[in-house]
Amino acid sequence: MDHGTGVAVVGPGEGEEVPLPGFGAVVKLRSRRDGAEVAIVEHPFAVGTITTPHRHTREDEHSIVLAGEIGFRSDDTEVVLGPGGYITKPRGQMHAMWNAGREPGRIIEVITPGGFENYFRELSELMTAQAGHTGPGLREAPEFAELAAKYGLTYGAPDWLDDIVVRYGLNGPTH
Repeated sequence: MDHGTGVAVVGPGEGEEVPLPGFGAVVKLRSRRDGAEVAIVEHPFAVGTITTPHRHTREDEHSIVLAGEIGFRSDDTEVVLGPGGYITKPRGQMHAMWNAGREPGRIIEVITPGGFENYFRELSELMTAQAGHTGPGLREAPEFAELAAKYGLTYGAPDWLDDIVVRYGLNGPTH
């Protein structure tokens, strides 16, 4: 909420909630408020969830674990962090995050520069539009490739993905 002073206040439970299977997004601070310097997004992680490995060409992501045990892999670095743990995933590195525990998890993602927070809303809209369609899956849809290109994002299947899915008993990537 803007109080007319340039101060942004987001109370507990507030923010723009964006539904994504297993890995939601709650936009807490939109970059348009601060000249695109930073965005802050909260991500809940259902048990068994892993994000699809991806690489940002424009943003660095700084993650803070709020609840649960969250695993992070960024190129050759892998770590599991509990509440209070921090990690930076630099642009240009293939990375993924997953719920490494047996209870729901939650992280805050500080994204610099801002603007990428809009990707989550557009991805949710695309997933809703694709729901019920027969034919190729979401990742094969031309609209998905266009959305990823718009945000300078590439997806991949690095050689470490299958090992992580098996070791942590995960359901596979979210989209």
